[in-house]
Amino acid sequence: MIVTLAQLNYHIGHFEANLAKMIDAIAQARREGSDLIVFGELATCGYPPRDFLEFDEFIRRSENAIEELCKHSQGIGIVLGAPERNRDPRGKNLFNAVYLLSEGKVQFVQHKTLLPDYDIFDEYRYFEPAKNWGVAEFRGKKLALTVCEDIWDTGMKDPLYTVNPLDEMMQFRPELIINVSASPFHASQVRKRRSVVLENVTRYKLPMVYVNHCGAQTDLIFDGGSLVVNSKGTVVAELPYFEEGIVTFDMGAAEESPGIAERPLGKTETIYKALVLGIKDYFDKLGLKKAVLGLSGGIDSAVTAVLAVDALGAQNVTGLLMPSQHSSRHSVDDALQLANNLGMPHHVLGISAAYDTLVGQLQGVFAGLAADVTEENIQARIRGIYNMAFANKFGATLLNTTNKSEMAVGYGTLYGDLCGGLCVLADVYKTEVYELAEWINTNGERIPQNSILKAPSAELRPDQKDTDSLPPYDVLDKLLYGYIEDRMGENRLIEAGFDGELVRYVLKLVNRNEFKRYQTAPVLRVSSKAFGLGRRMPIVAKY
Repeated sequence: MIVTLAQLNYHIGHFEANLAKMIDAIAQARREGSDLIVFGELATCGYPPRDFLEFDEFIRRSENAIEELCKHSQGIGIVLGAPERNRDPRGKNLFNAVYLLSEGKVQFVQHKTLLPDYDIFDEYRYFEPAKNWGVAEFRGKKLALTVCEDIWDTGMKDPLYTVNPLDEMMQFRPELIINVSASPFHASQVRKRRSVVLENVTRYKLPMVYVNHCGAQTDLIFDGGSLVVNSKGTVVAELPYFEEGIVTFDMGAAEESPGIAERPLGKTETIYKALVLGIKDYFDKLGLKKAVLGLSGGIDSAVTAVLAVDALGAQNVTGLLMPSQHSSRHSVDDALQLANNLGMPHHVLGISAAYDTLVGQLQGVFAGLAADVTEENIQARIRGIYNMAFANKFGATLLNTTNKSEMAVGYGTLYGDLCGGLCVLADVYKTEVYELAEWINTNGERIPQNSILKAPSAELRPDQKDTDSLPPYDVLDKLLYGYIEDRMGENRLIEAGFDGELVRYVLKLVNRNEFKRYQTAPVLRVSSKAFGLGRRMPIVAKY
């Protein structure tokens, strides 16, 4: 059987565009002599559609897309994911389903069994799990059709589910496993995903075709990396990462193929590619053209600027330099050098006069009170006003430059430097930002070396350094990773070797600043535990 893998970048709710892409891919598959083409999970509507699934019109338009695709299935099989209505009044109204279309009609439908409701997933909110299983018969082959999570409960010491759909399908003696997927990216996901596919192939001794999405959907980034694996557990085809791809493969030849070498993907490079794709799709799918960001001369704004320029083009990214009386000459020069290196438009807008005016107007109210973080926040909020004024006047979107370390401990000012339409680095720890900067400069200096080497500072008071109120980032980031990603509590962190007083201080900062994170823009997800939907913490709590 000749199978085409169609790894596409879908747009949630844009049924016409999604359908057009699939029809073009089907035409290509026909030209290449394919028997069967495979698309991803919920391909008609895009993933994750979330509460759009509660609109009858949304489901009807997905059904219309299926009807249209049936017209293109003469002489070729089409496997794709789409929602299906549950005709039983009991249970949820929908199934997350995988369809086989051929000869002008729906030939087979299998419902998704395992509905994740952890981290960023909430599928059980919308879908009823499968209770019946079978295999699709197509051109003399029996196909086990599965949807994403249906293959992810294999080989786990602590299984999340009580039923394994592939175990149920084995009684029908399938000859090929097909998995239509929408598996979001994080930095360790590529290797984990490949391992899951290989575990299933090894367990069932069957070849597998695995098709993933690519592209970004607001905060979630899908990296592609679709696979063909033969029954011996050899990867014989792998589609590109972070871009669309359509590959036709002879499954008969797969069994004798020597396989392909694993593509080593460095963590820093994949994070860079994910963030560039995340920015690009956020702008393209929302119809946005221009971006603006504040350039401080520091590492975070420099890395964000590079990512934005690489995603949108230098002519579409404007930097605002907003020095105050506390800004060093170096910071201004570094920001100017960065803008010149990148060829991006930029403006210098000093904030000292505005700051003096505001503080002067508050003198009567603040009489007798010493300067403190209030005056620091005023500076940050003036910059927020300048950024947003530029964004409004020129139809630009403000990119937030806060990193994950700062976002975690609340080292940012609401309605100031936490403004923005998209948080680019808020899932990237400060130490990882430095790694990104070094990687970006591999083939020549784009980010000024001084921005990388100098001690980080918000420059909101004389001689200020981040270490005045925070531990060094190499220590802080390890502690934060233990708390956020590994879910280690106070006692476990202390047992792991962190100072007890430091642990209690940092955890207090993280927990009490949850209210800030509730009010920030979407965060591009590149880790296994990002702020936002993937980490749902109460604001009012004592733990």
